[in-house]
Amino acid sequence: MIGKLSGTVDSYGEDALILDVHGVGYEIHVPARTLTQLPQVGERVTVWIETYLREDMIRLYGFATDLDREWFRLLQTVQGVGARVALAILGVLKAGEVATAIALQDKATLGRAPGVGKKLAERIVTELRDKAPKYASADPNVVRLHTDLAEQRAPRAIADAVSALTNLGYPEVQASAAVAAAARAATAGGGNGTEATAEQLIRAGLKELAR
Repeated sequence: MIGKLSGTVDSYGEDALILDVHGVGYEIHVPARTLTQLPQVGERVTVWIETYLREDMIRLYGFATDLDREWFRLLQTVQGVGARVALAILGVLKAGEVATAIALQDKATLGRAPGVGKKLAERIVTELRDKAPKYASADPNVVRLHTDLAEQRAPRAIADAVSALTNLGYPEVQASAAVAAAARAATAGGGNGTEATAEQLIRAGLKELAR
């Protein structure tokens, strides 16, 4: 069983890369989000591997972190979620965002992934709600912010920033996570996250979302 491969990027395809490991080229399918984060052709990279072995096929799936690979496995414990759908979910959401969406029962965010309809999203959040914390706990700051927004207790600038990002098309979970991170960064930088203006939080939130 292959658990991890380190080598040089030989080439990229639509949803995969060829990794040259001591002269052997491995075709590795990766989530779309991971594909954009990998280094350029000719540079070295380490990829965590999940191997699928069938009578007529051997397929390798690769991930930037072991946590992403664990989520790939966990998602497939849900009926109706195969490798393709699990890969699609991790292609649009980070592991922490998947966990947060499940914690908040946010089916709309999961539904952004190709192949995930309302019924399947419902099944995912229902079946994984108790299992998810073992793999990646939801960001408590995002959960708290989500509650504050729902109960209209969030500071005006933060609420306006989240609203602005959702109006740009970002799901509320991702918008809340970005604004929460922006507020934390403002606090860590010597300021007060609750005193930052909406414009500052929006600008910083967009930077977080672009990562």
